[in-house]
Amino acid sequence: MSKQKISFEAINGWRPKLVMFDLDGTLIDTMGHFADLASELIARDYGMPRDQARRRYLETSGIPLRQQLEVIFPEHQQNDATGNEYESRKGVFCTEATMDESTVAALQSLRDRGYSLVVSSNSAQHFVDDFAQRAPVNFDLALGFGSGLAKGESHVEQVERHLEVRAADTLFVGDSIKDGELAHGCGQRFAGVVGTFERQTFLENYGAMTVVDCIADLAEILEA
Repeated sequence: MSKQKISFEAINGWRPKLVMFDLDGTLIDTMGHFADLASELIARDYGMPRDQARRRYLETSGIPLRQQLEVIFPEHQQNDATGNEYESRKGVFCTEATMDESTVAALQSLRDRGYSLVVSSNSAQHFVDDFAQRAPVNFDLALGFGSGLAKGESHVEQVERHLEVRAADTLFVGDSIKDGELAHGCGQRFAGVVGTFERQTFLENYGAMTVVDCIADLAEILEA
């Protein structure tokens, strides 16, 4: 994506009715583990140096690994097998990951102020369900990948159908460049969370917008 192709306004002064959160790398700190696993498999199966494999994984994050592999290695016969192994092995990180105390407090504060909260992830639905069941904060919907659902348009349609909130009244919060592309395509506002990508990378791709270091910072902006 070329620089400045997409432009997002900062959310200061605008209030959404509902906030959708990406999961991995946004609410829970799993991206480092996922990147290590993916780079191990890519180096083994495609012969790419591991540091390069890790970089390419992070650059294309925000979609399932099978789709990332299709971006990195188009139509490669190994893509299905590597993607399936990744999904089967990532489970240990998904089932053990929890939100830190500041994130929990920020989400609860948003709920107390009347915001609806939704998880929108491209991790398998059963991983997202498990996370939501363990979470100390109630989410209005927990949406994952599978059964025709995926982060982006189909998740937004679920929000519109079940919670009766228009895409234009929602804010998507994520840690990847792909998250911003998906939000833009659905007519949502977007806020980036530093971690997987640096603040400057978000700004170079999306122009003036809201970028935060953590969910607690986002809550302060929305509650101001």
